[in-house]
Amino acid sequence: MTPAKAPLRVVLVTHYFPEHRGGVERIAGELALRLAAAGVAEIHWYASDCDRPPPPTLRLATFPQHSWNFAERRLGVPYPVWSLASLRRLTRACQAADVVHLHDCLYVPTLAAFAAARRASRPVVVTQHVGHVPYRNPLLSALHEAANRTLGRIVLGGAERAIFESESVLKYFGGFVHYRAAPMLVENGVDTDVFKPAADSERSLLREHLGLPTDRPLLLFLGRFVEKKGLPVLRELAARLPQAHWVFAGWGPLDPGQWSQPNVSVVRRPTPEDLPPVYQAADLLVLPSVGEGMPLSVQEAMACGTPALVGTETAAGSPQARAVLLAEPATGADTAERWAARLRAILAAPNHLAALRAQAAMFARQHWSWEACARRYSEILWDCARPL
Repeated sequence: MTPAKAPLRVVLVTHYFPEHRGGVERIAGELALRLAAAGVAEIHWYASDCDRPPPPTLRLATFPQHSWNFAERRLGVPYPVWSLASLRRLTRACQAADVVHLHDCLYVPTLAAFAAARRASRPVVVTQHVGHVPYRNPLLSALHEAANRTLGRIVLGGAERAIFESESVLKYFGGFVHYRAAPMLVENGVDTDVFKPAADSERSLLREHLGLPTDRPLLLFLGRFVEKKGLPVLRELAARLPQAHWVFAGWGPLDPGQWSQPNVSVVRRPTPEDLPPVYQAADLLVLPSVGEGMPLSVQEAMACGTPALVGTETAAGSPQARAVLLAEPATGADTAERWAARLRAILAAPNHLAALRAQAAMFARQHWSWEACARRYSEILWDCARPL
């Protein structure tokens, strides 16, 4: 990734900074750090001031912008709204950039940045993480679909490059977006020096340290406690499978700590340092989410040797990983019943689950590399840059 000339001036736009602990912002942060460290880009990162920005490093500066985050607090929908002054600052920054890099196409700041870049004839690269989210609320679901087919079509179709982290999300938008250039699939990486398997004896010690039972199957959910991630289904599953202990690591309005279920433990807002031992201690990651590609939590769990049971839509996001993923449809009124039956079958075959641990870890090490991911983004950014 050694640049052939001076670093590009890149304006990076996300809805949150990594301290918010969502996958999109963590992925954006990992890429930004690697591209800046390699001298590929001078990155000015604009995001909401809901959380503290990461400390500035060489060639990476952060610009938290005044915002209101009421939609996430009230509805569990991560959609911060920026002030007009913040949007004006973002507009000026985009007008002076070599490349504007947006993560997801529907947020207020990404829409404003896209419009500013287009007016100033600056190239835009969009990384799209999320497809359609079938919310239980039909109005919310219809609004999201309509936004994708109007605003999403304009932004993704008007960008110099549209990048997808998942095959399933790429396929969804391909049904109605006409791209300037062929869309690209670039899977996220995993730091396999940090996320790595633990020996069986070490896993027992990790459970003791975390205050978790050592004599029962341990099922893990990691992510935001919201409908899209399958929390209503998971609540039913925890009740249907009392023989397993459930760990919910994350944050959000649908707090599992309020379910009053004795087989549920909650790790609230885990830090990056908390994540590896939580993954390593678990027997299985359970994620009945909808409307997203290949979540970073699935990749990190697999790198730690923890197999994952995910929705078939999520599994389709990485066809090459299908052989080491357990999948079950995550939509329909009978979702909890079907997933409970599948989990009972999985837990009744512990030898197969143990064999899958080694396969998952090996796959992650062989196929998911942040170095390769950052190298691909470096090539894309340089290819899109235009002389000012």
